[in-house]
Amino acid sequence: MTLYLQPNSVEEAVQALAEHSLFVLAGGTDYYPARVGKPLDDDILDITGITDLRGIAENEDHFHIGALTRWTDVIESELPPYFAGLKLAAREVGGVQIQNSGTVAGNICNASPAADGIPPLLSLNAEIVLASTRGEHSMPLAKFIMGNRKTRCARDEIVTGFRIPKPQFPASSTFLKLGARKYLVISIVMVAAVVENDDGKVGGLQVAVGSCSAAAKRLHLLERSLVGQPLASGIGDLVLEEHLNQLSPINDVRGSADYRRDAALTLVRRALEDLVPTS
Repeated sequence: MTLYLQPNSVEEAVQALAEHSLFVLAGGTDYYPARVGKPLDDDILDITGITDLRGIAENEDHFHIGALTRWTDVIESELPPYFAGLKLAAREVGGVQIQNSGTVAGNICNASPAADGIPPLLSLNAEIVLASTRGEHSMPLAKFIMGNRKTRCARDEIVTGFRIPKPQFPASSTFLKLGARKYLVISIVMVAAVVENDDGKVGGLQVAVGSCSAAAKRLHLLERSLVGQPLASGIGDLVLEEHLNQLSPINDVRGSADYRRDAALTLVRRALEDLVPTS
């Protein structure tokens, strides 16, 4: 006999996880399609009733995105310009019906190399917050995602949300996605970038590339090399092939490794040019 539990609080949820081995279900937009034609025989912890886990809140030094925040919530929320990349990615998560049901945490915990939400959250220096009966702790999102469908979420933990630190300087962001068609497509390459404007120079830069490794990667070498450079037209020319050396694209039905690497270079350059102030 399978279990199907629906807690109303984080405390109830973590207690259930401490007592049973359960699959945590949020939006279900990945879980159910993957089991079409198969028996639903998993023991389930359905956390959709924990309303405290939904929403975006501003604090003194960071924003908090609740685990059950829907992608439609991200799209419709009034947020600073450096969230523009995350909003653009939110519009790429399936169609409107999926965006209305799918959650930020579900997209991240699924840990697909092609998950649209991961690159923009990496570029925002996001930390993921986890809870269990042992208490709450957080870690950088880059550490949480270990690889294809692999995370550091312990069996008795649930994700409760994400912390997005506020940048030091005024910042803007973008998200670019290359696919075989415009809508409802798994990406060939994704690029998210956040740039901080320090009086016309790059005061800070975070660039993340998805679908080119087992997990999305930050381009730390590129980020360090561009800090202090003029934030002006032509900045994309400063991006070199060696800045992408940590990527490890594969050959598959959507594109070859060489094509992915070349496309990633083009998209990174284009993203940086898009973030140059127009006045």
